[in-house]
Amino acid sequence: MGHAGRKLLALAALIGIAVSANAAPAGAAATTVTVQLVDKVPDAPMATGLTYGTPGIDLSKATQIIKASRTTAPAGNVTFNVTNTSTDMVHEMLVLPVSTANQPLPYLADKLTLDESKTKSAGEVSELDPGKSGTLTVNLQPGTYLLVCNQPGHYAAGMWVMFTVTK
Repeated sequence: MGHAGRKLLALAALIGIAVSANAAPAGAAATTVTVQLVDKVPDAPMATGLTYGTPGIDLSKATQIIKASRTTAPAGNVTFNVTNTSTDMVHEMLVLPVSTANQPLPYLADKLTLDESKTKSAGEVSELDPGKSGTLTVNLQPGTYLLVCNQPGHYAAGMWVMFTVTK
């Protein structure tokens, strides 16, 4: 920042105006999405085979789910306020761009997780203990994304939801 910029910040501080050197343009407020990571059927055997892109899946059989207050948002900053509502399981939430509709994501059957080295996560709220919350703000471009829990077995149990970002 140049001398004039520092003088402007000093003047703003004197008159009580908060200024950020990297302030977002006017109207660039983040869209907020409330997300709950839920054990839909506590103490039931975990469902399997409910991964994105699997033909004919029935997500009503999911034993773990992601509930989002909205599944669309305009392009730009999106803030995800994520809460793990489980009483005994760790969950997480990844934001994964989907480049081809209904194309299965790389899955490691032996580890029961997505292969994160072959996905390009836009961000994540890592391992949330039961009852804990976390926040993630990401700048998303128009397209389709999946909100996914990638703890072992959770994704295949149906713990994902589509999220669309519009222009």
